[in-house]
Amino acid sequence: MIGVFDSGFGGLTVLDSLVKALPQYDYLFLADSARAPYGARSLDVIYEFTLESVEWLFDEGCTLVILACNTASTRALRNLQQLHLPKHRPDRRVLGVVRPSVEALAGLPPGAVPGRTPPSSATGVVAVLGTESTIASDSYGMELRKLAPHLELIQQACPLWAALVEAGELDGPGTEWFLRRALDPVLNSGRRPQRILLGCTHYPLLLPAIRSLVPAGVEILAQGEVVASRLKNWLERHPDQEARLGRSALRRFVTTDDAAWFSARGEKLLGRPLAAERIRLAACRTRSLSR
Repeated sequence: MIGVFDSGFGGLTVLDSLVKALPQYDYLFLADSARAPYGARSLDVIYEFTLESVEWLFDEGCTLVILACNTASTRALRNLQQLHLPKHRPDRRVLGVVRPSVEALAGLPPGAVPGRTPPSSATGVVAVLGTESTIASDSYGMELRKLAPHLELIQQACPLWAALVEAGELDGPGTEWFLRRALDPVLNSGRRPQRILLGCTHYPLLLPAIRSLVPAGVEILAQGEVVASRLKNWLERHPDQEARLGRSALRRFVTTDDAAWFSARGEKLLGRPLAAERIRLAACRTRSLSR
């Protein structure tokens, strides 16, 4: 299976895009809703929570896991790929959302290969909206400086946006107040961006409200479609990994919180029935917590 992990509901936006673009594969979605959101947690805690979740997905038969969580991608992915997988899971792969998102932000087509694709000569201003942890990591800044060194990047933390989505507060005066509080510094800085990346998979669920506050000439990038198009290309370039994936179009949803609550909220957000199960990550083997 392809495992898709997020700290909460936001990853459903990525899963939805993956299923639309690559419907033939089997998917297992895990939301660590009981401990969401991850954005304000420490580096060590984010790593431990992410590792527990990834190991659980591996134990359930996933050979490829997508971290559909920007905080996990910026804070845990590198250690997972460089330290944990070679020692414990050399036959498995974990991919994040940062690299493909920066490629799209830089205007690069799917298929840009690290170390082979020349940097983009694009100029102008772009922006990333993310959690406090994602912005503090400067992961988007570091990647963009490699891929498009002439682009100026505005990074803006959006406290409570993910919490609004988790609470189902997708519109209304209160939600608009929090949206404006983060968007105003970006849009009124005198360096209006030509492109804004929603650097948290929760944020596309706020897209109608965000779009109403952003000038029509500013492009807004949601990560679901970006990740789906680039995963399709990645699988074409890694046929050995693609050959291991099940093709029964199975869909399974699990959460660390109440299953009925997650199912009802997920159905409301996606607009179709969703039957989730509750799981306990504490059942993971102790070794999964070691780096």
